[in-house]
Amino acid sequence: MNSAGNSQHLVDWYSFTHLIHGFLLYALFHLVDRRRVDRRRKLPAGLRLVLAIAIEAAWEIGENTPFVIARYRAATISLGYYGDSIVNSLSDTLFMVAGFVLAWRLPVPAVVALALVLEGFLGWAIRDNLTLNVIMLIHPIDAIKAWQAGA
Repeated sequence: MNSAGNSQHLVDWYSFTHLIHGFLLYALFHLVDRRRVDRRRKLPAGLRLVLAIAIEAAWEIGENTPFVIARYRAATISLGYYGDSIVNSLSDTLFMVAGFVLAWRLPVPAVVALALVLEGFLGWAIRDNLTLNVIMLIHPIDAIKAWQAGA
């Protein structure tokens, strides 16, 4: 959403994308464990969570660098974006933790369904979601930008 006030509150529309970050980080560590030579020695769930928090914290720091902020402004409809508040970054990290725990506890089909529902809902409500956000940061598409702007 192209409001300058986004990401300055405890919770915003993008908080839901951080739930999905938790799902994806849980899946990443699950795949890493499956590829380990000694599959009997899986990473403990607590260590996986600590590593996921470290990755999310690194993302939050990177997301708030002048380079990424400028990229958001240039490539997306977030023209007035000027970064996350500290409170919002901490909240986003807690949303990721909640997503990680949900992925750990729920059956895989439920997690996949929840991710799809969240992406669909955000796409409908604010014309943005995690998938569109990543696409527009990596390789902006004019048609997506026009649709997000309501054109």
